[in-house]
Amino acid sequence: MTRKPRPNLPDRVRDSLLSDLFSNVYAAGDRLPNEDELAARFEVSRATIREAVRGLVEAGYLVRRHGSGTFVTALPRHRHTLNANLSYTAMIREAGLEPGRRLIRQLLRPATSDEAAALALAPAEPVLLVERIRTADGRPVVYSTDRIPAALLGEAAGGAVTPSLYELLDGVGRGVRSALATLHPVVADTRLARLLHVPVASPLQKIEQVHFDELGRPVMFSSEWHVPDVFVLSVNRVRDVPAGETGA
Repeated sequence: MTRKPRPNLPDRVRDSLLSDLFSNVYAAGDRLPNEDELAARFEVSRATIREAVRGLVEAGYLVRRHGSGTFVTALPRHRHTLNANLSYTAMIREAGLEPGRRLIRQLLRPATSDEAAALALAPAEPVLLVERIRTADGRPVVYSTDRIPAALLGEAAGGAVTPSLYELLDGVGRGVRSALATLHPVVADTRLARLLHVPVASPLQKIEQVHFDELGRPVMFSSEWHVPDVFVLSVNRVRDVPAGETGA
């Protein structure tokens, strides 16, 4: 029997809070309600609230001040860090555009050597391939391919893909809890130019990402090609100075 996908509660809370921020429910400098108040509002545990808020702090939307609470920061609307897995739907909506999604294809096929290495699979072990286009006001802005080991999904591998692959993995008990992303500047070839409605040789931002469950096991391998003029993707870097060194 295929298990019904469970909602990812921290993601649901995070997206709702993000919508509040960019709908001016909370303005820059406002103090966020405390954990108890947010837990009551969303009918979830304080741990769920803590995880959701942590993602927004890491993304730079909120800042914690010891002894005072959590406050909204003032950030450019179109800048997004890769330190938190915020949904593309929320990112596109934040840019003032209407998000959309189009499925190109889904199929079961043998893993390539790169996919097998990324997902710790045996050579040619079957994976579910999902190809999609994300749109903003009907314009293609992200083309993605996601590969999930078929063995993880069981009967769900042969069914219709849900709007959220995270929810699909949650539903089989292998929800995503972290990811490792690599960024590559690339140019559009003929196929990418056609899919994203850009000229051949236009600059694109490619992101390759391996998603891991709570035990650190790889559960999904994603490749994404972003049109760079809709929103900026950035990375928060933290200085790590070894003992005895001051850095420069």
